[in-house]
Amino acid sequence: MSQETEQQFLKSYSLEDYERPSVTADVAAFTLRSKEGDSYRKEPEKVLSLLLIRRGGHPFKGMWALPGGFLQKGETIEQCAVREIAEETGVQPTAIMLTGIYSATDRDPRGWIISGAFTSVLMDPEITPEGGDDAADARWFDVSFTRDEQDDTLLKLCSGDITLTARLRENTGCGQPDFRILEQDGIAFDHAAMIAAAMCRLRQGAENFSMIFDFLPETFTLSQMQQVQETILNISVLQPNFRRKAAEYVVETDAYTSGAGHRPAKLYRKK
Repeated sequence: MSQETEQQFLKSYSLEDYERPSVTADVAAFTLRSKEGDSYRKEPEKVLSLLLIRRGGHPFKGMWALPGGFLQKGETIEQCAVREIAEETGVQPTAIMLTGIYSATDRDPRGWIISGAFTSVLMDPEITPEGGDDAADARWFDVSFTRDEQDDTLLKLCSGDITLTARLRENTGCGQPDFRILEQDGIAFDHAAMIAAAMCRLRQGAENFSMIFDFLPETFTLSQMQQVQETILNISVLQPNFRRKAAEYVVETDAYTSGAGHRPAKLYRKK
């Protein structure tokens, strides 16, 4: 009976005997930006925005995609995600969260390529992205995420005179947000499905308060906190109901807002 050791086994084992996919990472990075308007509003109206790059080369040359790229030897897929978004947009995320793994064999015309999709929140809405590496451009796109009469998901992304759209159907019974693209215009690869899944993660986090604080400074007003939830969920919440629920997640500070052109408001921090 053979008593082959692990060292002997590994010496004769060759990864080259097995076909392997390439691996990429893609990042859906969101922020909240103020709409143009009266700077003396109590809380300027906000819009949820997503960072996209315009592809500078084939495939899907000239179309818009999530920042991302190929895993390099010696790095984790999380390190790849952070490196790629920085190289392609000049934006450095502080944290990322796995959205899902995309492994359909026909998802990329270049061949068998698996992608790890991530969600990130960027605190500074004044960041101006710049296309770099193989990205011809990088921009913030305002996000609309709704459902139609057939309960299909409608995704619309707008930046200036550019509008990107997709209609998707959610796959049920997957245990996590998962979408099939029915039609799309201007969005590369299967990134519309990644964006839809990231939006679901984001909305789940806003509803249960776990991700609201990612969009807020260290201290904030309850009105600012409510605005984050309402903007992400695209709903209006009665102030007393919101404050009753929020009380479980925040603590008061001794500080108040100042110099904002309106009555000072109590500042809070995450509990």
